[in-house]
Amino acid sequence: MDTASPQMDEWKALPWKKLQRTVFRLQKRIYQASLRGDSRQVRQLQKLLSKSRAAKLLAVRKVTQDNQGKRTAGIDGVKSLTDTQRLRLSRRLWFRCAAKPLRRVWIPKPGSTEKRPLGIPVMHDRALQALVKLALEPEWEARFEPNSYGFRPGRSAHDAIGAIYNCINQRAKWVLDADIEKCFDRIDHERLLAKVAIMPLFRRLLKGWLRAGVLDGDVFQPVEAGTPQGGVISPLLANIALHGMETVIQTHFRQRRISRTRLSPKATLIRYADDFVVLHEDRHVVEACREVLADWLAQLGLAMKSAKTRVVHTLHHTPQHPAGFDFLGMTVRQFPVGRTHTGKSPRGIPLGYKTIIKPSRTAQQRHDRRLGEIVYRQRGSPQAALIRELNPVIRGWCAYYAGVVAKDVFSRLDYTLHHKLRRWATRRHSGKHKRRIVHKYWRLEQGSWKFDTPQGVRLHTHSLTRIKRHVKVAGSRSPFDGRWVYWGARLRDYHGLSRRTCALLKQQAGRCGWCKLYFTDTDILEQDHRVPRIRGGKEELANLQLLHRHCHDQKTKQDGSMAARGSGTQRGAV
Repeated sequence: MDTASPQMDEWKALPWKKLQRTVFRLQKRIYQASLRGDSRQVRQLQKLLSKSRAAKLLAVRKVTQDNQGKRTAGIDGVKSLTDTQRLRLSRRLWFRCAAKPLRRVWIPKPGSTEKRPLGIPVMHDRALQALVKLALEPEWEARFEPNSYGFRPGRSAHDAIGAIYNCINQRAKWVLDADIEKCFDRIDHERLLAKVAIMPLFRRLLKGWLRAGVLDGDVFQPVEAGTPQGGVISPLLANIALHGMETVIQTHFRQRRISRTRLSPKATLIRYADDFVVLHEDRHVVEACREVLADWLAQLGLAMKSAKTRVVHTLHHTPQHPAGFDFLGMTVRQFPVGRTHTGKSPRGIPLGYKTIIKPSRTAQQRHDRRLGEIVYRQRGSPQAALIRELNPVIRGWCAYYAGVVAKDVFSRLDYTLHHKLRRWATRRHSGKHKRRIVHKYWRLEQGSWKFDTPQGVRLHTHSLTRIKRHVKVAGSRSPFDGRWVYWGARLRDYHGLSRRTCALLKQQAGRCGWCKLYFTDTDILEQDHRVPRIRGGKEELANLQLLHRHCHDQKTKQDGSMAARGSGTQRGAV
């Protein structure tokens, strides 16, 4: 009998629901103690959490089952652990192990010929980083500024865009549009560690990870600054380093009372990772904010990128720049319009302009170019293969822009894609009449032509995406506050999910169909067939349910469909 079987059964039989609740209760207490400013209680709870078996098991599950990069190896070549190896790793999470160097991986930057350097830790260091993050994140979520949105649970790029819209919707403003140059590579280590101000045990671990060095091929490179991109805890450390930007602006430019009923306009800073904007009605205030932030960033060894830093107006053109600015792939601009289409104040007074946010021209061109590359690469493939490669790209791009003014953009992209597909079809049948080619690949349905196969494999066009406005997260709320009704409703209404996924979320009341715990925005959701397809299960809503990725693994092992998946059946996150 296989000696590993009992351990494999032990991993599957672990009370994951109980473990997750235990960890969350401690995280909630850390969050509440941090809100009160009780640092002593925070340290005691963090120490208790980091030493608990439940937190260690969840940290291992996070990096070996849930993470998208779970099959990426560090310098030791370890990846894709078995259940037995996961249990062994959870027992070997020692805090006094020396950090190993990172493996350098270069990935392309979107819309650029440059490449972004990633540093991949070994599996042990990844699990240990996830464990420390479980303890640190609740403390800092209670302290982070409300207009910080990047790499935080419960917050997204759409929330940052929503904050910008709320800030300029009723009044045109000047904008400092800035980007921090090589932020993740230049953060000063000593300043960062002093800012974290944690217990000596965690400080020693963080210092070891920051200075572990990088192995690029066979060449070792020491690291003197920066937080390595690719580590589990690196986004949290970057947010900690940049924490305080909003406070320093509000401190230097305080609001003052200019009449009995009015306050002076305030300067607003909205940050997403290393991209940020500062908004105010007075250009001189925006220019002064630029100088203040430059001095503040210099203390961390950082500086604003001069090529991407500019001062613009949301409504009026300037001699140097046109009106509006691009932020997170979207163009934010105000247009002067007549009385019939103008925006209005809360009292119904016409403003004379309208605030419009839409996909940026650069993002449209990049997406159109990618679609063209797919069509060209599949020039010799069957129609079904072409559709299956196009659909995820189209769905993903449209889901990101489904909360802004994008209907005209979607129609234009469908028009350009149609011409690409016509050329693809004509190239395959150069001797046939164009009408015969159209009838071979397109089907007339309800007055419009659909690019689909006789077997029902249909292209998901951009115009099929429903526009639904995104609702910004309220104030400084965090998933660690335990308000599951609020966070469950936000997840069901999130426009980045498909209609089927939203329907399943509503049907399941925001809970996993296997462990019955509430979903969070950081969870990877997967659709599962209640009755597996290998046993005759149908592809219909009544036979589908949403599960966590790790719960999906357990369910498919029990119902016998894991073998079918391993033999070629694919699954994907929703």
